[in-house]
Amino acid sequence: MSQSPNQHGLAEHSHGAVIPLQIRIDRPKSTSVSDFPAISKTQDLWRYLDVEQLAGLDADVLAEYKEQVSFTSQEGLSVSWIPSTDSRVGAIGIPEDRVSAAAYTNASETLLVEINSSLAEPATISITGVDKAASALHLLVVTKPQVEATLVLDYRGIGVLGENVEISVGDQSRLNLVSVQTWDKGSVHVSAHYAKLGRNSFLKHTVATFGGDLVRITPISTLSSPGAEVEMNGVYFANSGQHIENRPFVDHAAPNCKSRVTYKGALSGDKAHTVWIGDVLIRVAAEGTDTYELNRNLLLTDGTRADSVPNLEIETGEIQGAGHASASGRFDDEQLFYLQARGVTEAEAKRLVVFGFLLELIQRTNVPEVIESLSKVLEEKLEVN
Repeated sequence: MSQSPNQHGLAEHSHGAVIPLQIRIDRPKSTSVSDFPAISKTQDLWRYLDVEQLAGLDADVLAEYKEQVSFTSQEGLSVSWIPSTDSRVGAIGIPEDRVSAAAYTNASETLLVEINSSLAEPATISITGVDKAASALHLLVVTKPQVEATLVLDYRGIGVLGENVEISVGDQSRLNLVSVQTWDKGSVHVSAHYAKLGRNSFLKHTVATFGGDLVRITPISTLSSPGAEVEMNGVYFANSGQHIENRPFVDHAAPNCKSRVTYKGALSGDKAHTVWIGDVLIRVAAEGTDTYELNRNLLLTDGTRADSVPNLEIETGEIQGAGHASASGRFDDEQLFYLQARGVTEAEAKRLVVFGFLLELIQRTNVPEVIESLSKVLEEKLEVN
């Protein structure tokens, strides 16, 4: 829940800093960079990182990322570039911070992904970085009513990318969207996802982050029609010096909607840092809401830091249920003892525990190619550690 303000109207946080209290729904929204102040750690939104880590993504002028984007084609799927002045762009969501506004302003074209009928196979949009120039990208994903599809956003290579992704899920449609970040060392990726769900629709949104110096993803799901349901999953592994930040937000704006948020991560190495800020808003109109959010982190070595803050804002008492949980700690001694008692070495036991801990979320993607590739990445990370 939100922390209590002191006599100056400020919230005091565990690290001792005094930062202006800001309710989630009160954040300013704008497509103009000038409407947001220069970024500093005194702002609650940016208090976990230094502005230098953004590698220029907060600047007024960014390059465009169009040449680094490729995609598969299949029946029922239409992919094209449209001007970002098109009225459809920005209809789902607009920036809530300076980096998102810079990316919005500098992406003169938007990649429109239209899912017109159910897809037989997962579709993939590949974003491959080739240099460290601070760049902007805008994606718009639209599903028609009563379709079922899986879409994978695959980020790799080396790049510095500011991004906005809009997702419109049509009435009675089911969309499984998977965002995979296996960037090379030296990469920076800051992305805002805005999803709007239609009546009786379902969105499974998964974020898997295993690479990059700084990766910060803010997925925002608005349940704007009755009967909508969202499942937001996240899995991540931070090595020495990596900063991985996830800020999921579920906005319950209509009655009888359901949300489940589950993020799990592991950290290993000096100054490995993860941040999870989970926000859920239940508006006055959202009677019958059923929501729960969970974040768990495994700290594998000394020198790691996992910040985890679940928040609930509830404006009506007429709900089915609302809860959250957060835990960060070392290995489960009982699990290790069980494995070692059966002849497994301590090192192998720890590896198996971590692999099983994270594999559950990887498997939830339901995409065989993603499960296979991320399992290999996870195995490689565990061998190093």
